[in-house]
This record gives sequence, structure tokens and C-alpha cells, in this order.
Amino acid sequence: MEPEVKEFLTRISFSIGIVVLWFTINSTAGIMFDFAFIHDHVTAGNIIFYIWFAISIFLMVKLLIRLWKNKPQ
Repeated sequence: MEPEVKEFLTRISFSIGIVVLWFTINSTAGIMFDFAFIHDHVTAGNIIFYIWFAISIFLMVKLLIRLWKNKPQ
């Protein structure tokens, strides 16, 4: 396999892996542990979850932009 194609497929698989890992962590914490839903009042778990959600999506997007911005030589 040519090095350019291998590097491109590595980028794609890394990107998919990061997004799936991020989605799995956040859906587990939010849905299974019930932190994403506000029932009667806002709890500390809701606040921590949404702060984590905002920070983690920002960092994930920043990582993916940096990954795809670097052009192979």
C-alpha cells in the first residue's frame, strides 16, 4: 500500500475512533447514569456532566482540526 493512502486511512480510522469513544463516554454518562436529564431540579451531576460535555466536545474538535490540518509531506 502506498504511504499516502496508508496515512490517509490512518487519519480516517483515528478520527472515527475518537468520535466513537467520545460518543460512548458521553452517552454512557448522560443516558445510563441519568446525568443528561433534568427531572425536578438541577443537580450537581447535571452541572458537572454538561461542563464536561462542553469541554470535551471543544477538545475533540480541536484535536480533529489539528489532525486534518497537517498535510502529509
